[in-house]
Amino acid sequence: MKDIPRKRNSIEFKVWGRYALFSDPVTRVGGEKFSCQIPTYEAVKGIVESIYWKPTLIWFVDAVRVMKPIRTESKGIKTIVMDGSKPADLSFYTYLRDVEYQVLAHFEFNPHYPDLKADWDENKHHHIARRAVAKGGRRDIFLGTRECQGYVEPCAFGEGKGAYDEIDEMAFGPMFHGYDYPNETGKPELWKRLWNAKMEYGFILFPPPADCPETMRKFVRPMEPTPFTAKRNFSQTDNDASLRTLLEEQEP
Repeated sequence: MKDIPRKRNSIEFKVWGRYALFSDPVTRVGGEKFSCQIPTYEAVKGIVESIYWKPTLIWFVDAVRVMKPIRTESKGIKTIVMDGSKPADLSFYTYLRDVEYQVLAHFEFNPHYPDLKADWDENKHHHIARRAVAKGGRRDIFLGTRECQGYVEPCAFGEGKGAYDEIDEMAFGPMFHGYDYPNETGKPELWKRLWNAKMEYGFILFPPPADCPETMRKFVRPMEPTPFTAKRNFSQTDNDASLRTLLEEQEP
């Protein structure tokens, strides 16, 4: 596999855990759940955002490398019946077992929050993100779902021996890629994206959300962007010089 170019503000890390459950959200509404064989773009993006996130940034997952063989394990799960009208149902969930991935990601500034433009300090956010990776993330890491705990530590993306280094290509067919959220598109709509997933020599090169074909997008529902303002959401960071300046400019 040829070298994958790094962006100037890239972070690279490995994430692992005993179990993972990566699936299309549409299939998560009760009943049996079955994990995809590889992580979805949205799940990996969620891991990156658990490491470090601010509304100033949009994270993009460039590539994932599968380090361990793809194995599955099924478990009987008693699902909760919310109305209490009958005993808990027994469902079977199929998890990925003993997973490890290397991740390469970078961020870009979110143009849909112009009030936060004073926080567009690439060097600051890059250093904070790298420190957060070294600490294992700012929030708990989950591999697709809450019961699948994950762990993060820094690594050099592409180094070491992976389980699929000698396999030239594995195709997984149409697969859930992620959501187009209003916060990142500026449109009051929620859309779902798919892509034709494949792995080459253990590397999964995710297309950017904008490059997913229109024929593989589906409108979900109207949705308004989440409002973020410096005074309301960032009062705890007033010591940051750039944000303090922004707050002063907004004083009546």
